[in-house]
Amino acid sequence: MKIAAAQISCTLGVLSANLSKIRKFSSRAREAGAELVVFPEMADTGYSMPVIQTHATSWTEGAVPELQEIARSCSIAIISGVSERDGDRIFNAQVLIDSGGKIQAKYRKTHLFAMAPIEENKCFSAGNELTSFALGELRLGLSICYDLRFPEVYRKLVVKDNVNVFIISSAWPFPRAEHLRVLLLARAIENQSYVIAANRVGADDGVTFCGGSAIIDPYGVTIAAASADREELIIAEISQEVLVTVRNRMAVFAHRRPDLYDKT
Repeated sequence: MKIAAAQISCTLGVLSANLSKIRKFSSRAREAGAELVVFPEMADTGYSMPVIQTHATSWTEGAVPELQEIARSCSIAIISGVSERDGDRIFNAQVLIDSGGKIQAKYRKTHLFAMAPIEENKCFSAGNELTSFALGELRLGLSICYDLRFPEVYRKLVVKDNVNVFIISSAWPFPRAEHLRVLLLARAIENQSYVIAANRVGADDGVTFCGGSAIIDPYGVTIAAASADREELIIAEISQEVLVTVRNRMAVFAHRRPDLYDKT
């Protein structure tokens, strides 16, 4: 199966411009043979707390219905970060839409970046559930940006939900670009799983994003990678056979000691 990651910049608060770019990259991904394309965090609004507070919408209006139409018209599954308004709460969310335009899964970011000047906790409510979804023989686990620093998320997705492909939509900034690279590799290696990460480029409200979108195999080999500062589409083939080979060669999950880990 071919999967693509779209490394894009966004226009703050201009949904039409951002959707136009998502359509362009989705079409390119499909023409290249990809069955799924992943977009960054907050691809609909851009990554600015004041802008998100103004432009976040429910899933029945705004970006999501348009993403459904794009998926349907391009015949490609889409995973994208979106802003979600639910009553008086706003969530930093991800949506998974199949190639027929149907919503198959959604995830609300569970770990909010609470440090100044971003302070997501002042804008968003945190999600309380992990999300996975079967796509053919593969099982995808959803996550967003800062979640990457919490290895418990990914280990639970593997052990409890049999996930073998981690999807990460992010808006990761330049000062911590090396952290992004190392953490993506670590999550792939320690869980013997694919990692597909779509990160932002450009700048929003003085925050410059570091690109570095990547597709990493279960052995920790980067099989596709993007630059630090340009919009790009990266594509790679992922397979169940590679997963089985890596996990059979070194059976780390059979050697786990949950009796130790669960002690308080």
